[in-house]
Amino acid sequence: MCNLYSLTSNQDSIRRLFKAKRDRAGNTPPLPAIFPDYLAPVVRTDPDGERAIEMMRWGFPPPPNLGNYPVTNVRNLASPYWRGWLKKEWRCLVPATSFSEYTDSRPKIIHWFALGEERPLFAFAGIWRPWTGTRGTKANPVTGEHLLFSFLTTEPNELVRPIHAKAMPVILTGDECDQWLEGDTAEILALQRPLPAERLRIVATGEKQDPPKAA
Repeated sequence: MCNLYSLTSNQDSIRRLFKAKRDRAGNTPPLPAIFPDYLAPVVRTDPDGERAIEMMRWGFPPPPNLGNYPVTNVRNLASPYWRGWLKKEWRCLVPATSFSEYTDSRPKIIHWFALGEERPLFAFAGIWRPWTGTRGTKANPVTGEHLLFSFLTTEPNELVRPIHAKAMPVILTGDECDQWLEGDTAEILALQRPLPAERLRIVATGEKQDPPKAA
């Protein structure tokens, strides 16, 4: 289950690849280590149909009676709790350049996955929502209105499975990004599948954040 990813592409690349005409994220630096409850850029569709980049906090409030920890990864789309957030107005793209998984063994060893050594930009299939309450770290809690996001997971492919056998993020590239934001329910549910293993590679091992791109 992915609870750490990176985004090291610049904002202009995000705007161009995901066709975002509006940018409300401010001046965002490279983010080599994004953890749950961190703020990160997300691409959503505004009510008038234009795409916008917003800063959102990673992690949905959990379903009732399932504790208080933010839900960063969503897999059970048959659940009524999650089905409601799959409507077009709540779908989003979560830009990323790599993600990490830990081995299931002891000691746990972190591995970073990307589409190539140059860490080309891609997106996780995400959902978002507004929420009011207290979020953030114990040292820096933030009370008020928040925009929250989570993203989908699926079964791991042959590259990820030996390291983490439970799940991997749903990765979108090319026209799949438009399909996720604009498609009907059947079309988007079909996108919940692992990226073929040959399109993914391990780019770092044992690093607590994704190291710089290869020269």
